[in-house]
Amino acid sequence: MRPTLLWSPLLLLGVFAAAAPPAQLTLETYQEWRNDSAAIHDPLSQLPAPQHPKIRLYNAEQVLSWEPVALSNSTRPVVYQVQFKYTDSKWFMADIMSIGVNCTQITTTECDFTAATSSAGFPMDFNVTLRLRAELGALHSAWVTMPWFQHYRNVTVGPPKNIEVTPAEGSLIIRFSSPFDIADTSTAFFCYYVHYWEKGGIQQVKGPFRSNSISLDNLKPFRVYCLQVQAQLLWNKSNIFRVGHLSNISCYETMADASTELQQVILISVGTFSLLLVLAGACFFLVLKYRGLIKYWFHTPPSIPLQIEEYLKDPTQPILEALDKDSSPKDDVWDSVSIISFPEKEQEDVLQTL
Repeated sequence: MRPTLLWSPLLLLGVFAAAAPPAQLTLETYQEWRNDSAAIHDPLSQLPAPQHPKIRLYNAEQVLSWEPVALSNSTRPVVYQVQFKYTDSKWFMADIMSIGVNCTQITTTECDFTAATSSAGFPMDFNVTLRLRAELGALHSAWVTMPWFQHYRNVTVGPPKNIEVTPAEGSLIIRFSSPFDIADTSTAFFCYYVHYWEKGGIQQVKGPFRSNSISLDNLKPFRVYCLQVQAQLLWNKSNIFRVGHLSNISCYETMADASTELQQVILISVGTFSLLLVLAGACFFLVLKYRGLIKYWFHTPPSIPLQIEEYLKDPTQPILEALDKDSSPKDDVWDSVSIISFPEKEQEDVLQTL
């Protein structure tokens, strides 16, 4: 009987030691201790707990995911149950009535609290704690409790959406929408920054802006500028801000302003007039230098009379006799007669030659 009395306190000490929390408590060791203690006190807790649960908070998304529980000796699927609570509230089932989506008795390893609508899910300024366990018939695993979160505090902010850039006179007009909608802008709001640079130049940052329309002014005309837009979430209640991701790089060419357009018109007019003067001077110089050649090119060559042309083609035809007959003296008619007088010496020379 004495050994029994000696071993009983030792057994009790071993049980209490197993149930006591570790000396150096971390989040992982705390969860392991909770799972182990739950398994000791709950005889139905015979399933392994889901591993590596994580909550995804991206823009308005609130998605809980975990690794599946694998059982080699069961053909029935393992189902999962999710519960939540706020700071000082009790645990609630994550079902349609409470949160708008069903995350009880599900076979998937993901629970999207914002799947119904973009405005669904937990309030973004509430302190939320989630816990998860696996179930198989009457068996269940220990609860796995995740650290609490606040959406505004822990969210990952994406880049602005629907970015449109309109080139203008020496400027770029940028329009976009916020990464996600905020119900109450008095508690939280977005401000925006524009990172821009001339292609191959130094980057500049302009902001912050509250408006969803930004104009980059005083840019050089006919230059290519590249830009990225960034959103930043500010939560007034806790004075917390979350810097968002940059948008993709996009490049645009600016247009000319009024003064540049006037300069272009003047330069084009002067250039055209100067070109016309040069062409006219060149043509005049060529005409003077090659006047004989140009006259030869544009001179009409003499034409052969039709009768002579026919005679040359066939000399046997009596064309010349017909011409002599047609040219009788009676047919010769003169419109005017001119009397030419020669000096006496020239007249004597003419008579001698006759």
